[in-house]
Amino acid sequence: MSAKWRVLRNARTGRVVLDRVKLCDSFWCRFRGLQLVRHLPENEGLLFVTSSESRANTTIHMLFMLFSIGVVWLDASGRVVDKTLAKPWRPAYAPQKPAQYFVEARPSILERVQVGDTLRFDEVVS
Repeated sequence: MSAKWRVLRNARTGRVVLDRVKLCDSFWCRFRGLQLVRHLPENEGLLFVTSSESRANTTIHMLFMLFSIGVVWLDASGRVVDKTLAKPWRPAYAPQKPAQYFVEARPSILERVQVGDTLRFDEVVS
């Protein structure tokens, strides 16, 4: 099965937030996440997809992580409901409001996204 890559954009401005996000909608992709990954390019990330909006289903852990990441949570419409800097070996980070999607990327993503922004990820890239 080939990777499902998308461009992550600000829906209002059209500005690229990340050049490539891997759509992570399978059990194994969600299970693995970025655990034990040594390097993540500045312009890439993972876009996790859950079946419905929830705080519990979009809570992450940072066990077995080798570096800090920026995490951005989105509701079902793609609106950013929370964001945080997640540090290695912390047990849990949960969004303040229910989310259906979340993005894990380098911490610099936090500078390019604000709570209330709407993001789109419908543009496919190889």
